[in-house]
This record gives sequence, C-alpha cells and structure tokens, in this order.
Amino acid sequence: MATLDGHPAATDDLMQLALTSYAHFTSMRVENGTVRGLSLHMERLVRDCRIVWGTDLDTADVRERVRKALAGQDDPCVVRVTVYDPAVQMGRPADASQPHILVTVRPAGAMPPPPLRAMSVPYERDLAAVKHCGLFGALHARRTAQLAGYDDALFIDRDGHVSEGGTWNVGFIDGNGTVVWPQGPVLPGVTMALLQQHADGLEHRTASTVTLDQARGMAAAFATNTSIGVRPLAVIDETPLPTDHPVLRQLREAYLAIPGERL
Repeated sequence: MATLDGHPAATDDLMQLALTSYAHFTSMRVENGTVRGLSLHMERLVRDCRIVWGTDLDTADVRERVRKALAGQDDPCVVRVTVYDPAVQMGRPADASQPHILVTVRPAGAMPPPPLRAMSVPYERDLAAVKHCGLFGALHARRTAQLAGYDDALFIDRDGHVSEGGTWNVGFIDGNGTVVWPQGPVLPGVTMALLQQHADGLEHRTASTVTLDQARGMAAAFATNTSIGVRPLAVIDETPLPTDHPVLRQLREAYLAIPGERL
C-alpha cells in the first residue's frame, strides 16, 4: 500500500508524480524497526527538499509517516519515502512549493545478495547530487545491460571515467588493499558514507578519476546501497573480478555491524 501524508494514496494523488517524475526520495532497509544510517537518510531528504522544492522538511513528521506505514510489518523491508507536490504541473513547476510525503513498502531481499555482473554504459545522471525520481536514463542503461546478458549498468561519463551504477555507488579495492571511491558528479550514498565512517582498519581514498581500464584492473570492485549493503562485482564487461577479496569481507562485516537507529 502507498500512503500519502499517512492516508491511503488515491490514483489522482499519484497522477502528477507519474506524469512528471518531479520529486525526490530516499530508500531505507528496515529491520526490527531500525535503519542503518537513518540520520543520514533524513539529512538527504532535508537537503534535497531545499534544492527541489525550496522549502524545509519536518523529519519528525517523515518518521511518523514511516512508522504508520510499517504498522504490522515484521519482516525486513525496504521503505521508500518520496517527497512531491501533487499540484505540480508540467508547464509551471515553479508554482509547486508544498511537498507531501509518499511512503511505499516492499519486501527486502536477502543479505548478502549474489555478486553482480556489470556492463559499462555511457550515461550521466541529471543533478547527480540529488536522489530524484528522473530514472528514465538509468533504467534505460540498466535495460541495455540486461539485454546484453548482464545484471546492471556501470555508468561511464563523456570522458570515459567511471562514476556510479544504476542505483548504487561503486567502490574499488586497489592492489594495496585501499578502498577507492570515484570522485565526480555522483549521488552521495548513505551506505558509502557509513562504510567510510565505520570500516575501521581500512584505508579509504577518493580518486579524481577512475578510467574503465583502471576499474577492470582493480583487485576487486563492489556496489553499495541500502538494499544490498556491500555487493561484489564479479564482472565488468568481459573482465572477471575476484568476489572473495578479504577487504570485501571486512567491508561487509563492518556494514552489518553498524547498529540501526530506531524509527
């Protein structure tokens, strides 16, 4: 069920979201009423609300809406909070400035998921720093990769540099065991931030550029988001990568050890 401001969402309420996709969101994996990085998810919603709608967002209200949507839900699930204004119009988006809170819930997949086979696809997201609902390009890239026999797309920018994945950040492990994060116009992922904060004993660095050849030559690679945690990349294009690197195991264990924050 989808709820809008705590009430079942009607078809008319969702019409403009479907027609314009002008909205932003965050997705959170909920286990036992807690979320890893809940504060970071709330910070993202507040930050993006100012960018997209030019107004502040009451995070206490957001959390209350999420708790209400989760009533009676015991199994791990993924909650998506979408912030949009049902009054937004294609011709006058500037007139919309009163966003509402849409909450949807779906079952969570098993952790950890199997390794991912990625295909490089040229694509750059609009307004990459915002987790927005303009997903056509990303889904088209994902479809292109899947039709070629892969699981998902790894985005390559116009200069041939790796940026991020279809709905995930990408990280690499170099020959020294250092965790490498590509710099550039990418979504500042919550799981990525948590790993940088909590993966004690591991060295992290941000690379100004990671070329496709460099990515294929790394000791290992992985995808991160709230739904999958740390997911090894088994293949980039036709190049196989190890999925049992000890640093991958350290990252996965560090992530799973992060305590959840109570909703």
